[in-house]
Amino acid sequence: MALSFDLFGTLVTADRPSEPWDAVAESLAARSVRVPDDWEDAYRSAHREYDRGREAPLDEHVRLALASRGTEVTEETATEAVLDAFDSPVTVREGAIDALDAAAQRGPVAVCSNCSVPGLVERTLERATIEARSDHSFGAVVTSVDCGWRKPHPNIFESTADALDVALADLVHVGDDARTDGGAGRVGAQSILLEDDSLPAIAEQLREDELC
Repeated sequence: MALSFDLFGTLVTADRPSEPWDAVAESLAARSVRVPDDWEDAYRSAHREYDRGREAPLDEHVRLALASRGTEVTEETATEAVLDAFDSPVTVREGAIDALDAAAQRGPVAVCSNCSVPGLVERTLERATIEARSDHSFGAVVTSVDCGWRKPHPNIFESTADALDVALADLVHVGDDARTDGGAGRVGAQSILLEDDSLPAIAEQLREDELC
């Protein structure tokens, strides 16, 4: 058996900007990028179509939004600006470290997270010092922006199972969102939702070998 954990809302709580277009505008301006007067409208408008279930990388969206108003930026600038805009304080949720340690005693462990900001999951894990505070290292960190698919699409769960070198049927995914994380149970893996089991309860079930 292998386990994967959602990140935001499951392992950590993170502060998110209430008006992300303003946070991105401030980050762009700090890099001497001219931000259009109607930036909120540009940011909140679609600038390309994505197949159903595909991730829309936020750095790409920002480049396209700026280009729609006549401003060109490099991929590097957009990526750095977006990451800085969303890089915020995080709090490790109660029971998270215990659950991860208990999971590591049963098999390989991964993070499987929906996130449209390149590098944000890795930055968040670093900020939260989760690996430093636990007894294991993650076998894989799978993000929607890297694999190209958002939960509940089957591809992201399949990518997670592949990264841990297990069959999809042997993957147990823990998360807080029935719509997205619950998708694991609908594609042949097993899903455990925090609305049904708390992280401390999951840790106890793992230690008592009660989690199938």
